[in-house]
Amino acid sequence: MARYADRLLADGERPILRTRQHAIAPIVEARYAWAILVASGVLVWLNLQIAADNPLRTVLGYLALILVVSSIAWLAFVFGNWYAQDYLVTNRRVLKVDGILRKRSADSSLEKINDAVLEQSVLGRMLGYGDLEIMTAAETPVDHYSYLSGAQQFKRTMLDAKHSLEQEIYDFPGPPLRAVAPAPAGSAAQSAPAPAPVTTMTSDEITRALGNLADLRDRGAISPEEYEAKKSDLLARL
Repeated sequence: MARYADRLLADGERPILRTRQHAIAPIVEARYAWAILVASGVLVWLNLQIAADNPLRTVLGYLALILVVSSIAWLAFVFGNWYAQDYLVTNRRVLKVDGILRKRSADSSLEKINDAVLEQSVLGRMLGYGDLEIMTAAETPVDHYSYLSGAQQFKRTMLDAKHSLEQEIYDFPGPPLRAVAPAPAGSAAQSAPAPAPVTTMTSDEITRALGNLADLRDRGAISPEEYEAKKSDLLARL
């Protein structure tokens, strides 16, 4: 069965890296649940020290039972939510999915990302987790990943995917040029400088490239003037 995040992927979008918070995150988040569990254990020990006919023993027994059940339910919720996390780097965006039954998804388009600020403590460097803050071109944080597992690899993969997407959008690589037979020695074709080759593109490639450009223009990543200039260049390659 496909994961929830996989059903959010657009046509042509593919996951490059998939991760979640480090396993230390639910342990830290559930620290109060651990404290309640320890307190319930203390109550059980105190209960055993009281005489069997003492009414206080019954009260402490029920209180300890309530604390044990509450702490276990709390821990189950925290670890279940951690297990349900799905953080993806795709060839188009960074996608974060949280929630067990009620899902929440947030994404950041790669072309909008300018940089990512990574902070790691000494323990984080040892265990391989960190806090990652994704920045836009206006140096505005758009998303925050705390206790991110494999934080360094996540940041590298995200920036590499951004670079690859920019190359795909702006460079428009065409099919390889066929080799041209050399002209005979002394001919006019050999003496004249060869014109710069123009890379041709199929109509499907141009349609896809124009769609990417229009999406960038609508998002504000490029200006309308840049869009028109690139559009004219693409149409000339037909």
